[in-house]
Amino acid sequence: MTSTPDRVRPVNRHWRFTGWLLAAVWLFFLNIPFVTALHQPELWRRVLGLASVIAFGVAYVLIFEWGRACRQQHRPVPPGRARLLIALLLALGLVGIPGTGGDWLATLVFVAAAAVFLLPPVESLVVVALAAATPPVTSRLVPGWEAESTVVFAVLLASFAMFGVSRLAQRNAELQAAQQEIRRLAVAEERARTARDLHDILGHSLTVVAVKAELAGRLLELDPARAATEIADLERLAREALADVRGTVGAYRGVDLASELAGARSALAAAGIVAELPETVPELPTDRDELFGWTVREGVTNAVRHSGARRCVIRVDPAAVEVRDDGRGPAGESAGAGHGLVGLRERAARLDATVTVARAPGGRGFLLRVAVPDTNGRDRG
Repeated sequence: MTSTPDRVRPVNRHWRFTGWLLAAVWLFFLNIPFVTALHQPELWRRVLGLASVIAFGVAYVLIFEWGRACRQQHRPVPPGRARLLIALLLALGLVGIPGTGGDWLATLVFVAAAAVFLLPPVESLVVVALAAATPPVTSRLVPGWEAESTVVFAVLLASFAMFGVSRLAQRNAELQAAQQEIRRLAVAEERARTARDLHDILGHSLTVVAVKAELAGRLLELDPARAATEIADLERLAREALADVRGTVGAYRGVDLASELAGARSALAAAGIVAELPETVPELPTDRDELFGWTVREGVTNAVRHSGARRCVIRVDPAAVEVRDDGRGPAGESAGAGHGLVGLRERAARLDATVTVARAPGGRGFLLRVAVPDTNGRDRG
């Protein structure tokens, strides 16, 4: 299973093409200075005007794409570079004046839009105000230039539209980042769940295998027939553990209370612990049956591995399951801190069940109890 990289993945081809189109479609409004330059009688004016308009259009698209890439990759737009690029756009517009005349003012629409997209709010507002004020001011200062009210309106409209586009791009980038984080957390949770299940399965199975192997070793000379039986059980347990591991990796393994009680009887007998188990189990919902099965597994594993107990009692009713022994009991503040109990608490939390880890009644031994609440939220155990 592979984890999702922390960095944001590149956008797909469709969105990349859409971004280019979003920038290029507005170049239609450069047709006015382009046509003006195309009809210049002098060649040098015509070449200068056409070259400046084309260079302006290409520069605008590239600058827009650069700014959009910064937003999608969650990199801040460098203010110094942004100011330099805005100045470059303005310079290309001004250079074309001999070939475009007063129609160069159309480039201010793009300068204002780029400023809104790239610069901080205060700076972009200043650029928009200057761009909107330029047409009426230049009409008074330059003979033959008309007051282009349409350019003023276009500057304001384009700036407002670009403000919306920039907010949309920002929200889209934030959404992408959130989706990446959700995927990363899902992978981490699945890894934790798999590790927890493997720990619980192998911890129980290998504990029983170790106890039975020790018992078989002692019986080889004293009772070869029983030793052979224990060795056969070892083989069976090893195969079951292997099947459980395969089932966990394949997400097909299930745990149920009845099978865990049967396994508990065998494990306790092998460890020389007197077992007092229920003969029958009540009908339980699937999720509760699984939770109670995990509880029996964890409690019996603790009794066999850690407790030094001589007796283990398991009680089951529709609302609770309890495993207690007469061994050493929980070890102070570390009680309930083992990996198995942590996993059990996580499973119980999904059903709003409570997990109790304490000394058994009488002050000696270990008590593990899991109880589910009733429909009113009360512990029914």
